[in-house]
Amino acid sequence: MKLYYSPGACSLAPHIALKESGLAFEAIAAPTKTHKLLDGTDYYTINPLGYVPFLVLDDGRTLHEVPAISQYIADQVPDTRLAPANGSWERYKLQEWLNTIGTELHKGFSPLFTPGMPAEAKEIAKTRLVSRLNWVNGELAGKHYLMGDTFTVADAYLFVVVGWGRLVGVDISGLANLSAFVARVAARPAVQNALRAEGLIK
Repeated sequence: MKLYYSPGACSLAPHIALKESGLAFEAIAAPTKTHKLLDGTDYYTINPLGYVPFLVLDDGRTLHEVPAISQYIADQVPDTRLAPANGSWERYKLQEWLNTIGTELHKGFSPLFTPGMPAEAKEIAKTRLVSRLNWVNGELAGKHYLMGDTFTVADAYLFVVVGWGRLVGVDISGLANLSAFVARVAARPAVQNALRAEGLIK
């Protein structure tokens, strides 16, 4: 299978999931600024939406959106426990986290990256985002990961999105649980591997 990604974008979450899974895959850079692959191919000819992540299976079927791709990856290797079993209460809690991260945090960062966004709008977005991060910080109390002691694909997504804060002035240093979580996830070998593969660390 092939994962199209842009370094440091939300596609880093399924990239981490793939590294954690041990599945064979090809990672292909599709920079969101140029929409040109390294060989000059127009990315829109591969994914008409033009964004990442985009997963192409060996049989040609495709998936987009972090929650869908991440759960697909997890379900290929259930022994890794990257996602609880389908139909279980814990699986619905995982989906709850994936949706919360996607709608309340991921999209919450969007105004902060939008060129020409008025400063007042950015401050409003930042205030809302910080309130959500404070809530997540509370939810992490007494836990290693969002679902307890087991790392899941939701943790990969949260790690990536929270990491954008340093690029736009969202400081989490005062959020002890969230800061510890980020450090804990960053130390995982598969996470280091994915970060290195995207050129985000040496």
